[in-house]
Amino acid sequence: TVTPEPFDADEYIERLAWRTPGGGSKGGAEAFDPKRLLEEFENHIEELKHLDEKIQRRVEKLEHQCHREAKEFAHKVQDLQRSNQVAFQHFQELDEHISYVATKVCHLGDQLEGVNTPRQRAVEAQRLMTYFNEFLDGELRSDVFNNPEKIKEAADIIQKLHLIAQELPFDRFADVKAKIASKYHDLERQLIQEFTAAQRRGEIGRMREVAAVLLHFKGYAHCVDVYVKQCQEGAYMRSDVFEDTALLCQRVNKQVGEVFQSPETVMAKLIQNIFENKLQAHVKEKLDETRHSDVEQYLKNLYDLYTRTTALASKLTEFNLGSDKHTFLSKLIKNIFSTYLESYIEMEKDYLRTRSALILQRYYDSKNHQKRPLGGGSIQELKERIRQRTNLPLGPSIDTHGETFLSQEVVVNLLQETRHAFERCNRLSDPSDLPKNAFSIFLLLVEHLCVDHIDYALEIGLSAIPSADAKNANLYFLDVVQQANTIFHLFDKQFNDHLMPLISSSPKLTECLHKKKEVIEQMEVKLDTGIDRTLNCMVGQMKHILATEQKKTDFRPEDENNVMIQCTAACSKVCVYVSRQVERVRKSMDGKNVDTVLTELGVRFHRLIHEHLQQYIYSSMGGMLAICDVAEYRKSAKDFRVPLVLQLFDTLHALCNLLVVAPDNLKQVCSGEQLTNLDRNLLHAFVQLRVDYRQARLGRHFS
Repeated sequence: TVTPEPFDADEYIERLAWRTPGGGSKGGAEAFDPKRLLEEFENHIEELKHLDEKIQRRVEKLEHQCHREAKEFAHKVQDLQRSNQVAFQHFQELDEHISYVATKVCHLGDQLEGVNTPRQRAVEAQRLMTYFNEFLDGELRSDVFNNPEKIKEAADIIQKLHLIAQELPFDRFADVKAKIASKYHDLERQLIQEFTAAQRRGEIGRMREVAAVLLHFKGYAHCVDVYVKQCQEGAYMRSDVFEDTALLCQRVNKQVGEVFQSPETVMAKLIQNIFENKLQAHVKEKLDETRHSDVEQYLKNLYDLYTRTTALASKLTEFNLGSDKHTFLSKLIKNIFSTYLESYIEMEKDYLRTRSALILQRYYDSKNHQKRPLGGGSIQELKERIRQRTNLPLGPSIDTHGETFLSQEVVVNLLQETRHAFERCNRLSDPSDLPKNAFSIFLLLVEHLCVDHIDYALEIGLSAIPSADAKNANLYFLDVVQQANTIFHLFDKQFNDHLMPLISSSPKLTECLHKKKEVIEQMEVKLDTGIDRTLNCMVGQMKHILATEQKKTDFRPEDENNVMIQCTAACSKVCVYVSRQVERVRKSMDGKNVDTVLTELGVRFHRLIHEHLQQYIYSSMGGMLAICDVAEYRKSAKDFRVPLVLQLFDTLHALCNLLVVAPDNLKQVCSGEQLTNLDRNLLHAFVQLRVDYRQARLGRHFS
């Protein structure tokens, strides 16, 4: 519908005036005629009044009609309410009547049942007595016993007669009891045969009927056994017994609910039979063939079989096996593996011990190296303590020809064997024994990796470090340090990744952390000792270079006017040697250890140069050459990237300025920023190295 536009009086008047002749504007075709326009307006007003009266009468008529229909509708609703109330009362009366009749019918039914039940019992008793008489007479004439198609009815009768016969005295009814029992067993056997045949034919309905009949017989359990046995026929055609078992159980689970009234019992019986026969035989065959001949394969097979068995049990939990299926399956697994799990950890440790020793021995054999006994007595221990504390060479050093006796391949093999051991331990250990077993494996790792390999290499490395005064010494101990650090990072990673999850929530955690700390501290002591002695060798080599290359005339040239201002040959060789050793330290260390070792080397380097410079008397030109040497040493000190070392050489450079400064300026130089905090005796010692010190005026200027 189109919505009408709102009424606009001005527009309406304009349209009316426009349609009236002479009512338009003065500029129109006709002259404006106000009388005609007024007349038209008055006529139109009259028409509107008549229209309004007409519409008003129509509205009144419609309102009257609406009031009349509303009254009629209200009367009609009241009539319907009264009719509904009457109908509701009738329904209530009918309901009460139905309840009354129903009560009567129930009462009558109870009375009929009270009469019929004894009657039925009497009829049933009479029928059973008739059949009993046939057994008593020794001749079974009834069709129910002779017609194979009525075996279900016969089974019901014989089962009841069997119960009755058990209550009869043996002396009077021995013969009839024997006949009933014979018929009972004969029917039971026939029913089981019928069930077996139906199962082979795949007739689920017939199997369900026979199983329902056998439910009240003693042979019902045998029926279940037959079903379980036949289910497994042809089920294990592949080599994977675990996959075959899972598929078999899925197939049987769909069928067993349609055949038996207690499917969970039958399913549990099937799984128990599979575990106790098929799986146990498979496990025994796999493990017994390698238990004594190949321990490594035995442990792998045990881990694999146990893992696959537990995975199979996890799949089987989706079936209905009774109220406590997890405990039921756990007992089945325990019955299979208990004898193997009891001896597992001892076999694991024996194998790991033997395997680790073999890996190490093969490595040393490949190096044509015969392991030396270390720490073999009180004298040896005493020598080692003296050597560690004094750095004295007690006995000749060993020439290892650059061999560190550390192998990353050996370490990876040891860690891999241990990782496999941790994985097996986690899977095969009882939860209560897991932390203890994991700790025992960790101790074997410590013994073979940390003690027999790393610690032994450190001992050999220490023995191979030459004395501090050795010439052209090859310092391989830093290579040992580098490889030992790498190996220990791998060891620490395995500790965190594979051992910690097994012991994190047990008291063994503290014991493991203590053992690890103890091992670290023992190795750090030997590493520190070796690094200290190596630094001594480095300083000794520098000392040897200076002793052989530095000449007294280097700092007191005979012709002071014909001298090139440059560092001496001894200084150049020392700086080359120092740069090479700094680079070796950086490659061998990591983290803060780099700065620590370089700081110690830098301090010793500075001490050596400081003491070396104090051995000479310097002319004015010689002092300039000494400053050139110290400047070159200072460049080498920058390679250390240690602020303390650079500061020491800055100070030494400032001290060397005392060798060349004019006597009148000595006090001013000594009061400078770099020398003002030094001991006056140290300053005096450097001034004494000047060739002109003995002259009275120089001593006077310095004092």
